[in-house]
Amino acid sequence: MRRATIARKTAETDISVTLDLDGTGTYDNDTGVGFFDHMLDQLARHALLDMTVRCSGDLHVDDHHSVEDVGIALGQALTQAMGDKRGIRRYGHCYLPMDDALVRAALDLSGRPFLGWDVPMTAPQIKGFDTELVREFFQAFATHGGITLHVDGLRGVNSHHIAEATFKAVARALRDALDTDPRKADAIPSTKGSL
Repeated sequence: MRRATIARKTAETDISVTLDLDGTGTYDNDTGVGFFDHMLDQLARHALLDMTVRCSGDLHVDDHHSVEDVGIALGQALTQAMGDKRGIRRYGHCYLPMDDALVRAALDLSGRPFLGWDVPMTAPQIKGFDTELVREFFQAFATHGGITLHVDGLRGVNSHHIAEATFKAVARALRDALDTDPRKADAIPSTKGSL
């Protein structure tokens, strides 16, 4: 039962996240930030995660707190749902083409958070959404999910395509890493005996 529910409330945001790692990619995400909801939908669909996200945030200030705090809550839910990580493949990678954009993501569900990020955006905003928040989301998600995550934008012209390819690439890499290894379904994937 690789599932988790997280509630996180601060002076800036009120968030609930439900996550099922063995889902089919169904989603119901509502953060009040339309483009970000679209990106979360991509993450769920392409990682085959069943995901429900609700966020009420201080959007009158800007989208930053909502995007970052959802990343925190999703990372916490991922950590909780993985448990001791017994049986997972642990590593995943993906080259994701989307029209003009090509993004590479490689990750390790190591418990050691790190974000290597080189994803140039060609515009500062996508319909009012600050493109720098894509990195902020993944920084929070990697930190609180205990993920070593490297993401590189190899090419791209359209920032919408670049951002969406980024979410899809991470999703596909995450899907591979979370899959059960049939040859070691009862083992923790580390010579240390724990992750």
